Amino acid sequence: MKQFWRRWTYEVPLAIGDALWEVLVVQLAALLDRLTVRKVIAFIPVVILIAAYYHSIPIPPELMLVGDFLAYIDIFSVLFLLGVLSRITTIMFVVKQAAARIAALADSTVSRVKRLDIRHGRQRSTPMRPRRKPSASEEDRAYGVWGQIAFA
Repeated sequence: MKQFWRRWTYEVPLAIGDALWEVLVVQLAALLDRLTVRKVIAFIPVVILIAAYYHSIPIPPELMLVGDFLAYIDIFSVLFLLGVLSRITTIMFVVKQAAARIAALADSTVSRVKRLDIRHGRQRSTPMRPRRKPSASEEDRAYGVWGQIAFA
């Protein structure tokens, strides 16, 4: 009898307490760890339907459409992301083209500036043009304009 009493007053309540701890704490914590926003959103239409049938009130069509939207949130989010990504790729293409044009403009500007470089004079090692020989002799030049008049 002592063992029976000990079992039902001591061991059985401890076993029930352990089972409740396992179900209400450990398994609930594991469920909450696995819970995602997507699962919560997918459960919202179910809550709306249960509330509508429980209260036996008519649901407005807008509320049902919200429920459908939430049920198909994956499809809408994929379509939204595709729209955003197409705009981002277009913007990246325009930025890439602008960067290429700016780089080409900078390169041409640098080459033009190098061509117009006036900091350095003409190099002395380059051959110079030979001087032209004067057409008139030194005697003719000595008299200048008056010499031509005198000889005429």
